[in-house]
Amino acid sequence: MEEPVSQGWAGVDVGKGHHWVCLIDEAGKTLWSSKVVNDETAILVAISEIRGRAEQVTWAVDVTGTMSGLLLALLAAHDQSVKYVPGRIVNRMSEAYRGEAKTDAHDAYVIAESVRQRGDLTEVEVSATLVAELRLMVTHRTDLVADRVRMVNRLRDVLSGYFPALERAFDYAHSRGALTLLTRYQTPATIRRIGQSRLQAWLVKRKVRSAEQVAAEAVGAAAAQHTVVPGQDVAATIVADLATQLLALDE
Repeated sequence: MEEPVSQGWAGVDVGKGHHWVCLIDEAGKTLWSSKVVNDETAILVAISEIRGRAEQVTWAVDVTGTMSGLLLALLAAHDQSVKYVPGRIVNRMSEAYRGEAKTDAHDAYVIAESVRQRGDLTEVEVSATLVAELRLMVTHRTDLVADRVRMVNRLRDVLSGYFPALERAFDYAHSRGALTLLTRYQTPATIRRIGQSRLQAWLVKRKVRSAEQVAAEAVGAAAAQHTVVPGQDVAATIVADLATQLLALDE
């Protein structure tokens, strides 16, 4: 990613199911433009993307009602300045771009341009109580994410010490199926003993996606190692515990 600009303006075309967010610089150049699902995780990712591209950001929305409630609350919790751009201003600004197709991306750009060019727009107010509560939640979420990263790294480190083939077989940061596997089967011998068919059936019962692939990868890793490493049983217990904690944290 390029070095962040000092000032940016982010326009949001608000929608019920999703928003479109467009970030521009002081020359009106688009730095980032994307559809963002109206969901906490997706909005937080978008906020992070925007803040990574501009040191200071002024946000603007065209709707301050129910549809933008979650977005505005999360922006307030991150101390982001938000202005309201009324529809009449958006329509007037859109005339300058006549001939361009009217899309969510286009409208988001127009909203960003409106807030960049006008200094008389109203600041959006969000309940101080709501902001305080959300700041606590955001901090807690950040801590949980950091905890998860540490736990995944610890799991991989322990697993690589006694069963490196299985450690290499999966992306434990993103594979629920692999973590589910490790809650019960963590050693080459136990995986070979159950075999691919029964392991697949066990994973299916636990609603693991791509159970066949997970079982095949695990059995393949087990077939590649017949040596029992000293301390394996204790390490396997630690791996099972970490996998269980990670699944609980994800829930």
